[in-house]
Amino acid sequence: MANETMRRSNVRQNNYVYGSAAPKIDIRREMEETPIRRVSQTTKKNREHVHSMSPAYVLVLMLCLCTACVVIIWYVNLQSQVTSKVSVINQLETKLNNMKQANDEESLRIENSIDLEEIKRIAIAELGMNYAQEGQIVTYSSEGTDYMRKVVED
Repeated sequence: MANETMRRSNVRQNNYVYGSAAPKIDIRREMEETPIRRVSQTTKKNREHVHSMSPAYVLVLMLCLCTACVVIIWYVNLQSQVTSKVSVINQLETKLNNMKQANDEESLRIENSIDLEEIKRIAIAELGMNYAQEGQIVTYSSEGTDYMRKVVED
């Protein structure tokens, strides 16, 4: 019997079985042969204390869990709002860029369609306008004010 126990413990320690078949291990017998560990009363009390939960403790844990869930839901909602607003901003920026481009193109078309020589010809020939003479130009000096008053000479 002692020889068989030594052989079984030797087999388990080496984790290698020689031969063509592994020996069958009788679990019940092994359990009966292993010594039962004794647990002290202090250890039992500590384990019971750790595993016991009072209703107040459970209530606090539930409140913490509910608070965490509300915060997570609120955060996900905020993230969703931010994402949707970023999408709206991108659409508006695209629309603004398209409008600026259309405005620039229209401005360029208008500037290219204006013939300054034709305007000058119509102003001089048909409307009777002429260039200012030397005595008609009046220069004012500003004394630090941000506006000018028209001076009328009698």
